[in-house]
Amino acid sequence: MDEAEEVNAIEFSLRREAQLTWANLPIQRRLDVLRRARFAMSRMADAFSDAIPSHLCRTPADTRVAEVLPLLAACRFLEQRAEKILEVQRLGSRRRPFWLAGLISEVQRVPYGVVLILGPANYPLFLPGVQTLQALAAGNAVMLKPGHGGGPIAKLFAEALYAANLPRSLLEVTDDSVEAAEEALRSSVDKVIFTGSAQTARTVLRVCAEKIIPCVIEASGCDAVVVLPSANLKRVVRAITFGMRLNGSATCMAPRRLLLLGASEDRKRTLVGMLSTAFNECRPVHLGETPRANLGEMFHEAERLGAHVHGSINTEQRPILVTEVKPGMRLAQADLFAPVLSMIDISSETEVLAAQKACPFALTASVFGDEAEAKRLASTLNVGNVLINDVIVATVDPRTPFGGRKESGYGTTRGTEGLLEMTTAKVVTVQRNKSVRHYEVTGDQHRELFDGVILASHSQTIHQRCQGLARAVGAAMRLRRK
Repeated sequence: MDEAEEVNAIEFSLRREAQLTWANLPIQRRLDVLRRARFAMSRMADAFSDAIPSHLCRTPADTRVAEVLPLLAACRFLEQRAEKILEVQRLGSRRRPFWLAGLISEVQRVPYGVVLILGPANYPLFLPGVQTLQALAAGNAVMLKPGHGGGPIAKLFAEALYAANLPRSLLEVTDDSVEAAEEALRSSVDKVIFTGSAQTARTVLRVCAEKIIPCVIEASGCDAVVVLPSANLKRVVRAITFGMRLNGSATCMAPRRLLLLGASEDRKRTLVGMLSTAFNECRPVHLGETPRANLGEMFHEAERLGAHVHGSINTEQRPILVTEVKPGMRLAQADLFAPVLSMIDISSETEVLAAQKACPFALTASVFGDEAEAKRLASTLNVGNVLINDVIVATVDPRTPFGGRKESGYGTTRGTEGLLEMTTAKVVTVQRNKSVRHYEVTGDQHRELFDGVILASHSQTIHQRCQGLARAVGAAMRLRRK
């Protein structure tokens, strides 16, 4: 072991010791730290805004509403609800199988130990911040690897927790390099929470599979907005334009496919005109060379197959609408971080489901129209979250979990389920029955007893259950006379 490896081993040992001490504290002591940190962060809006990477296209107000407010709300949710969510569940005699008389069990929610959080570049405060707070509330230590450019804001977040008396050994912020992520994955972490692209997720999963490390994957999206015949087109356009504009369209659940259901040519023409006008009024965002090249290839392929591109690709890019898109086109199946919307004509709800099935991603979906109709369609969509007459915003509700399906990942973050993801179930069972008969070697008479118990417990009719009970009692009496 070289000197660097020895230092890392010592640091990790100290983190393990600190985590055990932290986990053994009453949960309210841990939540007091989070509360004090929330108070401190409520006065840090300017500092957080100044620390946002320059490549993210947003205003200081955007940072406050998209990152600071949701983070603080999630922290308060933990302060109010974490103790109840993580409390021990005691199982007495109620609904216990009668043949297990004497057993008293409790289900504890215990921390994993050291949780590695691999943060994204697009929302460097809110997304990894909530995950870190949940991990700490549950009693874990955290290694936080920020996404590209997220180091400064991650360190500000950590300093707020340190100032609230969180021991520094419980939260380590690494640099934002790929090498830092690789080194962290090589260390003895107990769970990984990843947010990022599906492509990077595969790399992370290969390492986790080799070491059998449990993980949560919050990956990419190519999310659909379904527009029903009953939808208000003005609201649809406002919502989609917001989703395309937010964070420079660098949002995993930004609208990428518009499934226009049962629309007449006049309605479609009206919607295209409204979207084109709204998109032309949007502030352009910088588009790098690689995404421009990828878009160029997809547009060329889509046009060759009959699609129509309303606009051109530029370094400073306004949203582009593409019409006459088919679900099987690569453009309608890509996890783009670029302001592009593909309009797909749909004639029936069956085709909506087919279009969703054709897309490899299933993060969120939005349905616009009559609430009852939208809810009925929502129940059939295979996605993690469905928003009715809204996009994106509702997913920051701290009470609700967030997670995807298919190549959008698995597991959940945020809400009750996100907190439980930071724990594992531990069952402690006490046997209060003084009898030791259940340790006996079994024979034919035991088979008769067990058959009776099975019939008494699970037969369809009362008569059959009574027969089984009589059979079990008779076998038990014969065994007792032995």
